[in-house]
Amino acid sequence: MKSILVVIFVSVFALAFGHFAGQNSVDFGGYSAFFLCTLIAMVVNWAAFVPSAIAKTDKFYDTMGAITYLTVTGFACWAAYSAAGSLDTRGIVIAAMVALWCIRLGTFLFIRIHAMGGTDSRFEKIKKNPARFLAAWTLQALWVTLTASAAVAAITATERAPIGAFFWIGAAVWLIGITFEAVADAQKSKFKNDPDNKGDFINVGLWKWSRHPNYFGEITLWTGILIMAVPVLSGWSWLVVISPIFVFLLLTKISGVNLQMKQGLERWGDDPEYREYLANTPALIPKRPKS
Repeated sequence: MKSILVVIFVSVFALAFGHFAGQNSVDFGGYSAFFLCTLIAMVVNWAAFVPSAIAKTDKFYDTMGAITYLTVTGFACWAAYSAAGSLDTRGIVIAAMVALWCIRLGTFLFIRIHAMGGTDSRFEKIKKNPARFLAAWTLQALWVTLTASAAVAAITATERAPIGAFFWIGAAVWLIGITFEAVADAQKSKFKNDPDNKGDFINVGLWKWSRHPNYFGEITLWTGILIMAVPVLSGWSWLVVISPIFVFLLLTKISGVNLQMKQGLERWGDDPEYREYLANTPALIPKRPKS
């Protein structure tokens, strides 16, 4: 019952957010395109839940997250084009940024989950309980909705604005973010694939500068997209400032830093080198190491 209530609450919250944040969004079939993007995110994940629940597998969970982003972004572009007859430069660039991020991260997660045998320990118990599993898929739809909200708002905005300082500053911030995330992920994969590092914690490359440089990159790139969207935000659409805030809270308070910290202490808590690494390396914002 608790899981069903979570599904209902999250669904209502997501759709309400889509309704209000989409007040400045183009109309598509009598509804705001932003609201329809939210609905699409829910439907895609619910549809994917059915075969996954029957097979009791989480193999495609992360992949469907990426597909949801691409579907929502693609629909946003279609709706904006249908309403105005064209897409503006801001919308095209932001859509491309989301697609590039999504394809890179989705591919990385797909390869990682299959290297782990096609299963994620987080879902070991959840996937055996249909209600809890449905809640997980519904939460993924909310994750897509809130995270991509600034991008969707910019793409589907009824009022367009000239390219200016916000666009270029945001693009630069996004570039820094995706570079950090991609390089950090590549460095960690290389480290873990080296037999000499088996059982060790990573403290090389960007991981010398931050204990979670990939998370720093993720938060930064969505901040960049929000900055790019600022000139076309007005009224209720300002709700999309939640995008990088949500990502920050998710990665630092819920499923990211805290979880990694707990796992790290369980594995290397008695290792003096790991304790020194924790003491001298920032949890998130990179800082040049002393040596």
